[in-house]
Amino acid sequence: MIAPRPHDLLWGMPVSALPADAPQWALDVLAGAQPVVVRRAICDHGWVAVGLRGQGRTQRFAALMRLVDIQRQQGPEALRGPGQSPWPALQALASVAPVLNASGLAWGPTGGAGYQIATGIEVLHTGSDLDLLLHTPQPLARAQARELLDILDCAPCRIDVQLETPAGAVALREWAGFARRVLLKSDHGPRLVGDPWAAQERAA
Repeated sequence: MIAPRPHDLLWGMPVSALPADAPQWALDVLAGAQPVVVRRAICDHGWVAVGLRGQGRTQRFAALMRLVDIQRQQGPEALRGPGQSPWPALQALASVAPVLNASGLAWGPTGGAGYQIATGIEVLHTGSDLDLLLHTPQPLARAQARELLDILDCAPCRIDVQLETPAGAVALREWAGFARRVLLKSDHGPRLVGDPWAAQERAA
């Protein structure tokens, strides 16, 4: 098993791992053998930061999971949507898959679309966005980012792409803009940087 990465889905977290103040819906999620989602944070050795999702954006709960409890792990790259779907987010996924496949970069759906594909639990609705993760180990030129965004913006719903760099994640939409610095999400928290691929850069 590879080390869990942000947005990976993990199965096996026991209900007993939740703190005493956990909401009932979170207990139900684990009791139903549903996965948790890896979130970006620094943890002690042997632990991983995760999030539980219920129904709607209001049902989100942050927790910690022991690595030894992981029974199954699935990254966004392993998820592909059905060919036909009534949900705009999954229709968008099918429409942009050839473009992203042609990039030669590893990618996959996250958020509600990824969760629904992985579990079969319908969490999407007609107004759901499509969240994607695109691994960019090498710098992506801002002009290329704008070209990719122009293509993705023709999809049936809004698509939000996170570019996963060695230093953290940056929104494609922001990197395709013209601001001198962009928001990088790292394990140590968010910070403004000029180059999301420069791991040692610090905001001034």
